[in-house]
Amino acid sequence: MNWKEIYESRIMSAEDALKKIPANSRVFFAHSMSEPTYLVDCMCDHKDWFTNVEICHLGSSGKHRYCNEAGMEGHLHHNSFFVSGNSREAVFEGRADYTPAFFHELPRLIREKIVPVDVVMLTVTPPDENGNISIGLSCDYTKGCIENAKLVIAQVNDQWPFTLGGAVIDVSQIDCFVLHNAPVPELKPGPLTDIEIGIGRNCASLIQDGDTLQLGIGSIPDAVCAFLKEKKDLGIHTELMCDGVMDLIKAGVITNSKKEIDKGVCTTAFIMGTRAMYDFVDHNPMINMQPVDYTNHPVTIAKLDHIVSINSAVQVDLQGQVCSESIGLKQISAVGGQVDFVRGAAMSKYGKAIIAMPSTVKGKVSKIVPVLDEGAAVTTSRNDVEYVVTEYGIAYLKGKTLKQRAEALIKIAHPQFRQELIDAYEKRYHCTYDA
Repeated sequence: MNWKEIYESRIMSAEDALKKIPANSRVFFAHSMSEPTYLVDCMCDHKDWFTNVEICHLGSSGKHRYCNEAGMEGHLHHNSFFVSGNSREAVFEGRADYTPAFFHELPRLIREKIVPVDVVMLTVTPPDENGNISIGLSCDYTKGCIENAKLVIAQVNDQWPFTLGGAVIDVSQIDCFVLHNAPVPELKPGPLTDIEIGIGRNCASLIQDGDTLQLGIGSIPDAVCAFLKEKKDLGIHTELMCDGVMDLIKAGVITNSKKEIDKGVCTTAFIMGTRAMYDFVDHNPMINMQPVDYTNHPVTIAKLDHIVSINSAVQVDLQGQVCSESIGLKQISAVGGQVDFVRGAAMSKYGKAIIAMPSTVKGKVSKIVPVLDEGAAVTTSRNDVEYVVTEYGIAYLKGKTLKQRAEALIKIAHPQFRQELIDAYEKRYHCTYDA
């Protein structure tokens, strides 16, 4: 059979595709914007078709009906690898589960059947003239699922961007094609606050011409990008690429010309952003989509001299321990790729790892604390942390004593909370704070 015959023979309705999912299966959804929301809604509409089916994914653009609507018990159960806003209460209340894992390890866990995958559901482009399709906005663990699942179900969307690199696969790798066109979910940047601008300025001061960047998504990465317009020959090697990167490419700031690997291209595992971003990456040879066990592996990252990683935090204590995924015992996100890049940057020649955050939560609670909240996860250990940045400055912690770390962190805390931090410092170290 040629590719057209294979493709046409595997086109079916959502209902027919979903009925192929056996009882007691583990079903992975593609990551983030790549979740096939039409298929997922159909699955939830017909929950009675399923018995003890486990739904797994990291980030999601969907509604999480499978863990938020009544009557899913015994049919659909969610096991999250990255807790998001729509799943937090379900995980906290025991209606869903959470599995900790470094992002870069997930493809290996799938491949070695430590986390076996029975079914994967994803979004893809229509095939091109050669019978190739693109998995578009999510290569990360999605490609590993395709290569290891027993059943691959794809929603074909003609509005989906055709990205290149590792995102291109053959139609024969998909078992079921469900045709359904829909707008691609967008994540639009909001206006920057003075606090975010201050953080962005401080982070940008650590970035030099020719550096390679790992940036996330949200207001702080957007603020950092806003201060990079005068830089030259920056590169991108990241797990996530967003609109700020697109703007810097168009401005000629990002050229990827100084990278030791993947020279000339932006390497990323997944993409989130606006329709303008999706149009920009469509068939763009400068965008190199790759699985996360490549993009996020510390050994890969270490091959890039002058890599600068920027990640966020929920709390940092006076020892330099970073919690980025929980409020006390309540899981609110996950480790993601933070530790992957912090450790990769530490192994890199001239690498820098930055933890950037506002000094407070809406001016009411300090994010620099004497000790982490009881039960809080230590995402990045005090031994790994290098730079901590707030709107009040930069604290460099490598090679510093516990006292010196605390003193550096107090200096970049919000003035409103410095005295209580000083009191904790003096009580702990039996000395007067005079830094």
